[in-house]
Amino acid sequence: MGDRFRLIYLKSTDVERSKGDGPSPFDGSAETPRDHSTAAGTTAAGSFSTQAILKQACADLGHPDSKTKILAIRYLEHSDPSATLPLLQEVLLDKDPEVRIQALDSLIKLKDPAVVPLLKKSFRDKDPRVRLLAVRGMFRVGEEIDLNILLQFLSDESAWVRRSLATLLGWSQQEGVLPIIMELCNDAEPQVRKAALFSLTTLYPDECENRLVEAMTDSDPAIRKWARGTLERIAERPWKGDRTSFSPAEN
Repeated sequence: MGDRFRLIYLKSTDVERSKGDGPSPFDGSAETPRDHSTAAGTTAAGSFSTQAILKQACADLGHPDSKTKILAIRYLEHSDPSATLPLLQEVLLDKDPEVRIQALDSLIKLKDPAVVPLLKKSFRDKDPRVRLLAVRGMFRVGEEIDLNILLQFLSDESAWVRRSLATLLGWSQQEGVLPIIMELCNDAEPQVRKAALFSLTTLYPDECENRLVEAMTDSDPAIRKWARGTLERIAERPWKGDRTSFSPAEN
């Protein structure tokens, strides 16, 4: 009977995805069956008690197979947040990072302020994908992140995490991140430095020119080329200052 319930809520999550929700960028589950129609899935799901399916999904959170857990998590993210949140909170302690990633992604989709403490705890996860997803989640829920928390990512062991942080800061509108971006501009990895320079020019166009000049002597040729091209484009922009202040004095 458990296998039949799993097939039903597998179809149920497929129905939800067909409405416009794309797959998670951190999706670690097996591919879902493609030979069942949406109508058939809806009909099958309707033939069983919603409470029974929910009960089976909750039980599957403790299943030894990670793919089964991920399937259950996907179903639960469409359930009542008040019941789902404490269940997914426990799954964040799972030993499989793919399960933790799916649980965190589903929590973020709840868009509930109560997930913020859970996101902060995930900043210390041993898997860089979980740490990065937690940072992204903070931006998605619109929570202003303590700059001291962001500072800890400057020394993250994963260059991928540091580069993604540099990019995320460029998308955000959070104040006071200039020192963090400037520090990332000095990162040991070229891709991190380039992402930070791009965010710097996006958020702080008035403060970026000196740093771009410095980047023209960067050890990475791609960064030198990018900095030179960016400075040239800045120089070609119409000057918006008060040109009358530079007019020669009248005799």
